[in-house]
Amino acid sequence: MSRVLAFDFGASTGRAILAEYKNGKLSYNEVHRFDNNLVKKDGLLCWDFDYLLNEVKKAIDMCENVDSLAFDTWGVDYGMLDKDGKLISLPVCYRDDRTKNEVSKVFEKMPDKKLYSLTGNQIMAINTLFQLCSEKINNADTFIFMPDLFAYFLCGAKTAEQTIASTSQMLDLENVKWQKEVFNLTGKNESILPPIVKSATQAGEYKGIKVIKVAGHDTQCAVCAMPANHGETPAFLSCGTWSLIGCENDEPILTEKSMNDELSNELGANGKINYLKNISGLWLIQEIRRNFKSEGKKYSYNDMEQLARGAKPFEFFIDPDDSSFAAPGNMPEKICAFCEKTGQGKPESDGAMIRCIYESLAMKYRFAIEQIEENTGKKFDVLHLLGGGTKDGFLCQMTADSLNMDVIAGPTEATALGNIVLQLIALGDIKNVDEGREIIKSSEKLTTYKSENAGAFASNYNLSLIHISEPTRRS
Repeated sequence: MSRVLAFDFGASTGRAILAEYKNGKLSYNEVHRFDNNLVKKDGLLCWDFDYLLNEVKKAIDMCENVDSLAFDTWGVDYGMLDKDGKLISLPVCYRDDRTKNEVSKVFEKMPDKKLYSLTGNQIMAINTLFQLCSEKINNADTFIFMPDLFAYFLCGAKTAEQTIASTSQMLDLENVKWQKEVFNLTGKNESILPPIVKSATQAGEYKGIKVIKVAGHDTQCAVCAMPANHGETPAFLSCGTWSLIGCENDEPILTEKSMNDELSNELGANGKINYLKNISGLWLIQEIRRNFKSEGKKYSYNDMEQLARGAKPFEFFIDPDDSSFAAPGNMPEKICAFCEKTGQGKPESDGAMIRCIYESLAMKYRFAIEQIEENTGKKFDVLHLLGGGTKDGFLCQMTADSLNMDVIAGPTEATALGNIVLQLIALGDIKNVDEGREIIKSSEKLTTYKSENAGAFASNYNLSLIHISEPTRRS
């Protein structure tokens, strides 16, 4: 029997999941959950790292006889260490606006086509490259990505796990090494770059517990848990605060068309390339609910779904990735402003705004799938919807209708399960990701959504395209 502890960090919460694997059976439960709130420090939007690390240690102390532990988080963000190994300042959140002018500055030094051909990442102002370009700290000894930062403060390993490094816009995907020509655009010294290590490797120990580097990027953990069947051509949608929709490829696609379609190549823990599109996801629902609450409207998520169901369909569309929606605050006002600016009028009810978000996301998923099929030559026959979005049956059904494709929702805990599977691989309990997927498929609840309203979505798709794919949304 092995007992492993998976730390899964999202944009609003952190969780510790304790799992046991015995005789081919996997069981798990959440042992600790804590808030992950942003704080302002020196005018920047930051992660409260000291608090988070304290919660991590608290969770570890709550558990007995643990063989290993590991971390997964969102991508791109990092911390800076000084020569004594201390954190110089709080890690800055990708939602801070410090990078808003950095993309155009980089393009003055390196054309977008070359940058994409060297790194394969969707060019987004949030990416690590542009964060480092805007970074005011110039006396750092090492920079370390968020999941690796937690591991470092437990076991001292100053390394970068490959999947999280592949979100940075600074990695040579084919050779899995730092793309020095790109990194030098930051003006920082190459000495701060940490060595790159593979997923499912041991980094060190903490209180006798093995610290494992799993897929540090939560999306890649989630994809590890995709319960795909042999013979199908699956797409995946890791749906939480962000929606990451894509497929597994053997090689990166680095063409100009792929760049213009804003598709990204990221390393998977199993050696595949996860070819995907980053779309703002349930962040929009989470944030508008928070804004409603501040107005005294204490809607549950079910309340919001019912309001959306009661609203007129296909009346308003937004681009979920418009830059106006990226920062916290005033989501109802921002949605109304977008709709008015694009000549659609103004949503007059909370239900209309919520339905607008749902339908826009579902249409954006179809838009992304069509782009991915064009660039890969594949024709998908099923979409595996993974993560917290599986609990939102309204969104799952709309996605099946928009794509006119079966949507298999589950597992809900895909990210934590991928983390657990990779720890078990590192411990030698299972052979590889494929074996882990079979274990998950046999033990997890999966729900299939079949298209019920494809005609209505298809007849409104071209109208939605005017709004969900605005070319000017990027800063």
